[in-house]
Formats: sequence, C-alpha cells, structure tokens
Amino acid sequence: MLVAGILIPIVLAAFGLWAWRRLDHRDDHEKMLCLAATQPKAPGCFDSHVLDGLPEPARRYFRYTIEPGTPLFTVAKITMAGRFGMGTKAEPKYLRMTATQLLAMPAGFVWKMSAGKGLMRLSGSDSECWTRFWLLGLLPVARLGGDPDHTRSAFGRYVAEAVFWTPAALLPGPHVRWEHRSEDCARVTVCHLGYSQSVDVTVAPDGQPIQICFERWSNANARKIHQFQPFGGYLSAFRNFSGFRLPTHVEAGNHFGSDEYFPFFVADVTDIEFPRG
Repeated sequence: MLVAGILIPIVLAAFGLWAWRRLDHRDDHEKMLCLAATQPKAPGCFDSHVLDGLPEPARRYFRYTIEPGTPLFTVAKITMAGRFGMGTKAEPKYLRMTATQLLAMPAGFVWKMSAGKGLMRLSGSDSECWTRFWLLGLLPVARLGGDPDHTRSAFGRYVAEAVFWTPAALLPGPHVRWEHRSEDCARVTVCHLGYSQSVDVTVAPDGQPIQICFERWSNANARKIHQFQPFGGYLSAFRNFSGFRLPTHVEAGNHFGSDEYFPFFVADVTDIEFPRG
C-alpha cells in the first residue's frame, strides 16, 4: 500500500504533464493552420512599378529579393537548424537547435523548436501570444505571454523577420511605409492593431540586404525591465525560393551595434515554402 501510495501520485503527475505538453503541441498546430490560411489565395505578381516613389535603397532591396513575375505570397514556412544561446556574450551556452517557423506578418508567427546539448534538452514554441518552453519534454520552464510587453516584443521580432523571409509582406501599403535613411539604408515601419515597429535595412550596391537593426521592446538587460533597446543581425548565403531571393544564414541578438552584442540566434535555413490553401 505504501508503494502504491507513492507511485500513484507520481504517475498521475507525469500523465498530467504529458497531457499539458500535448495541449501545447495542439495549440502550435492549430495556430500554424490559422496563420497559413492568411496566405493570399490569388496574389498578384511582382511588378517593379509598385516601387515607384520608394526610397532608392528600398527599391534596390525589393528588386534583389523578388524576381519580376513572382506571385506575392506573404506567408512562409521556414525550416532551420543552428545554435540558440542560453547564456551571455562571455558564456554563450549554445544549444544545437532545429526549428520550424510559420511567419505571417502582420497576423503573427509560430516558431517551434527543439534544442539540446548533452543531457540538456529544451523544446517548445514562441509566438506573439505565448512563449512556452519545456525541459526534457516534461517540465515547464517558461510560460510567458498574454500581456502587452510580450506582444510588443514579439511584434518587433516578426516584423524584422519579414525583412528576411517574406519581403512581399513589406511592399508599400496602408500599414507599411518606407523612409530614406542613407545611401544604403531604408527604414520600414509597420503598424498593426495599435502597435508600430520600424526596422532599418542596410543593403549592398546590388540590393542584397546585409543587416537589419531596430529598437526592440525587451527586458534582456541587466535591470530586467522592459525598454526599447537595439536588436539586429546579419544576413547572408542567399538562395532562390519560388522567385524570392532570401537569406539562409542569419545571426541576430540584443544590443546590436555595441560591445554587448550577443548573437544568441544563429540559424541556417534548410527550406522555405509558401503554403497555399
């Protein structure tokens, strides 16, 4: 009886955690389906005339990233591998990482990842609605989201990632505007549901975007308080995906442009698809 009295609560607790984890998987799957459904059903095709009036670096950016005649899909599924830093610049504590992301700017995103090193195993997902990570697939170690700080921070992330992987979502429109910053830099600003995020895009002479930077709402600082602070990274290893020329190597992190810059996100893209309903 004593053994049963000990084992039954343990088994019930383990089952409860397993069921909780399955609910997270279900949420990830359902949200990805909802975001994929925002893909334009019959998108127009890219014509450089839509760039008239844009700053010259922005025109260069679009001419490089979108081939003429390409269907203007704005939702992408990105598969990646790389490293995810859990530490600091001095001690990066990188974990090997694989992930799948559904990016649908401005509606949202889901980044579903698994990472590990030795016995350390971390998995979970990030979105504009939540951050949920599990240790060894059974122990919840992060449950964040559902508040304005999280939503604002996530909005900055996926607007910036649209520069990487869904340039059609950043073509000029009612909620997207471009400004000239310098000979090789333009600023894009996206407004959505009361949030506004600007991202500076630096391009090479041929228009290839080589780095982005922006002020991100974040508490990744010594005081652990939310504030706007520099975030950014570098883009390279471009490949063609269905008429879009996109980076397959991305390094990004907090405090971009300062001595504190730490690229905690280092990803190599293995595939990019544009789901069609």
